[in-house]
Amino acid sequence: MSEILAIIPARSGSKTVKHKNIRPLNGKPMLAYSIEHALDSKRINRTIVSTDSEEYADIAKQYGADVPFLRPKEISEDHSLDIEVFQHALNYLSDHEGYIPDVVVQLRPTYPIRDVRDIDAMVDILLTDETADSVRCVAQANEIAYKMWRMDGDNKLTPLLADIPEAYNMPRQKLPTLYYQNACIDVVRTKVITELNSMTGSNIKGYVMRQNFDIDTEQEFLRAEQYLKILAGNQRFVFDIDGVIAQFRGDLDYTKAEPNQQLIKVINKLYDMGNDIVLFTARGYVTKRDWEEVTKTQMAQWGVQYHELIFGKPHADYYIDDKMLDINFLYQIFLW
Repeated sequence: MSEILAIIPARSGSKTVKHKNIRPLNGKPMLAYSIEHALDSKRINRTIVSTDSEEYADIAKQYGADVPFLRPKEISEDHSLDIEVFQHALNYLSDHEGYIPDVVVQLRPTYPIRDVRDIDAMVDILLTDETADSVRCVAQANEIAYKMWRMDGDNKLTPLLADIPEAYNMPRQKLPTLYYQNACIDVVRTKVITELNSMTGSNIKGYVMRQNFDIDTEQEFLRAEQYLKILAGNQRFVFDIDGVIAQFRGDLDYTKAEPNQQLIKVINKLYDMGNDIVLFTARGYVTKRDWEEVTKTQMAQWGVQYHELIFGKPHADYYIDDKMLDINFLYQIFLW
């Protein structure tokens, strides 16, 4: 049976979000989430945290990780390389314990949101392909690298990718799909790190992930916390009906309204998680007509799950709310 080691690198210095690795996130230090992911994995045998901080070490131990050493300051700086951190950890474990794992999994603590099944799937890919050196998680790139340029001091442009002649003049639909590494999970053979002095080797397998919750800014931190609260349930969501759950009817004839099936799927998932769903509508404010039965019938026919339906919202051209949630964010996390 293969020995699989998870290493969670968690240095104490951070300039973008101060002490972000241990900052409380929905009730727990962010570091704790990656430790829990490793401990919940069916493939990982041992979990260690590499840190330069006694405080971080104590927190890591509290949540079940092993901290056999403190990382030297010289490899705990802003520009320290992963290879330095991982070679130090593996050399220490080999020299002091005679412990040499077959595979190393890197779980960065700035990813508090992961599917543990992805960790195990990536380990399985490496174990079943003897020719592979590593497996990296990637996501489909939104930007088109074939339409990107380098520019020299004379403002002369050179295409970043030149394997397809004049790709920058082609429609994006005809160009290959490209991927970027999102750094959520990396799986690599130990000998690649210790013998080849590399974090990847040359035969790198890709594993596609759709979600990306890396935290490097305050905005990303708040977004991740918002997501975790939603997953935990007990949040109150108020959804407008027309223009949100139902397609907008400019003629105000709501009997002909059509459902937004994508959003209804999201609402039903939120409902099933234990969140409180309230539907709110201005139907009747302008027409002075009672739309209650029509609306209730539509919600039932469309399969919308909710706890409360409220009439009486004033009609307006625009609504502004300080707690407004981006619908695209809900699509991103629930329709993948």
